[in-house]
Amino acid sequence: MSNERFESVWDAIADTPAEAENMKLRSALMMALKQHIATEGLSQSQAARLFGVTQPRISDLMRGKIDLFGLDTLVNMAATAGMHVEMNIAKAA
Repeated sequence: MSNERFESVWDAIADTPAEAENMKLRSALMMALKQHIATEGLSQSQAARLFGVTQPRISDLMRGKIDLFGLDTLVNMAATAGMHVEMNIAKAA
């Protein structure tokens, strides 16, 4: 068993550094969207109407099905909800 340490779970399970970075961004967006839905007290049906998607799609979001969402989709959903997405780019450690 390896004692290798990783900065995040995504670094540990992703096949490539690029995939890990993509997963980190998608995860952060999904958590922000879930928080927005909770803070606004929206039902899944209300959230679906707000984001212009189906209720099952919101269910996938709420259940953390990260593999079903691309960055474009999540950014578009956040913008539709009136959220502002910023990105910080830094040199890898």
